[in-house]
Order: sequence, then structure tokens, then C-alpha cells
Amino acid sequence: MQPIVNIYKDPEAVATAFAEVLQEMVNQENSHIALSGGSTPNLLFEILGEDYSFSIKWQNAHLYWGDERCVPPFSDESNFKNAKSRLIDHIAIPAQNVHRIRGENDPYLEARRYSQRIKMLVPGEGKIPRFDLIALGLGTDGHTASIFPHEMSLLDSENICDVATHPESGQRRVSLTGKVINAGRKIVFLVTGAQKAEKVKEILTGTKESLSYPASHISAPSGEVLWFLDEAAAAEL
Repeated sequence: MQPIVNIYKDPEAVATAFAEVLQEMVNQENSHIALSGGSTPNLLFEILGEDYSFSIKWQNAHLYWGDERCVPPFSDESNFKNAKSRLIDHIAIPAQNVHRIRGENDPYLEARRYSQRIKMLVPGEGKIPRFDLIALGLGTDGHTASIFPHEMSLLDSENICDVATHPESGQRRVSLTGKVINAGRKIVFLVTGAQKAEKVKEILTGTKESLSYPASHISAPSGEVLWFLDEAAAAEL
């Protein structure tokens, strides 16, 4: 299925559009949602925490993370901390519905533990869990979640989660693998900023170069992929 591309004026409009998608889904049924890391979703978390704290039935939401840096939960580098301070602390979501990756643990043991946690809680088809909604970002190198171009094998890993290594810092991360991401019912890329425009064009137009970008291999064969772009990120389309 071809991705659905939506272009919005600015990052705030991108975040609000995603919030509307999340609200519609969660208010209808219990939903297993994988959040994205990095800095791009921070505005989304703030908007959800401020403007959607009462309109979304947060008791229906189960929150997971698509990836996490191997740092303690109080570290400024922690994806969990970013989401907690901007969103989770401001909504009435049951504590048992928040399923964080324990970045302070041994990464290999944690990848195994988190895989078992997901397998136990997230319904799936066969051995692969199927998240209802997966939010993804896009790196300037074409990576998504913590699947980097030098570790394309994580796209085909048989594990639910694996350990990834940042190509510059060497930092270990725990990430969902490609097969699990592609099993999602709805996958939404949130991409903002002019620095992403070239990669967005290459991926969405299917250039030869894009085959080396992990994000270009996210296709959700039994679901749908949406790209939510601001005008800057979409400038070269």
C-alpha cells in the first residue's frame, strides 16, 4: 500500500493532526501505542498534555516506546523522561498502562524483557505483536526508531526488540525491530524541518539512494503508513 502524505503548515499543525488521530482511535477502543523518541515528538507531547488531557479516554491507552537510549529514566537523554514530563504527568492514565523500556538495565537483557512484555500484552498475528498505532520519526541519515543505516539487519530480525548502536556516539539503544513496526495497524511518520526535506523526497519518490535508509523499508503491508509533514520538510516534494 502506498503511503498517505499529509502536509501541514508548521510543526504545531503536524502535532495537532496526530493528536486527532490518536484521540479518535483511543476513544473508540483500548489501544496499544508505541511512542517515538528524540526531540520531534516533544511538541506533540505538550499539546496532548495541555489540550487533550480530558478529551482523550486515557484509561484506554497503553503506552510503549519504539526505542530508548540506554540511560536512567531521570536522564535528560531518556525518551521516557521527555514523555513523562511533557505528557504522562499531565493526564489521567493508569500507571499500569505505561510500559517503559528500562534504559538503566543491561541492554541485551532489557531487549529480551521488553520483548516478552510486549508479547504478553499486545495482541498479534502469530509470533508478531500488532500495535494499533506506531509513531515514528526520521533522522537526517534516514534512520527510524533506532534502526540505523549501518544495522539494516534489524529490519529483518526475528526478535521483537533488539539492541542498536548509535553510529557516532556508540550509545546502545533498545529498539523495536522492522518486522514488528511493519506489523502495525497504523504507522505515522512525524517529520518537521527543512533539514529533513531531502531525505523525505528520496524516500517518498523511491530513489535508488533511499534503499539504504531504514525508513524507506517501513511499509505496513497489512496496515497503513501516513506521513505527517510540515511545509519545510515537504519543500522538495
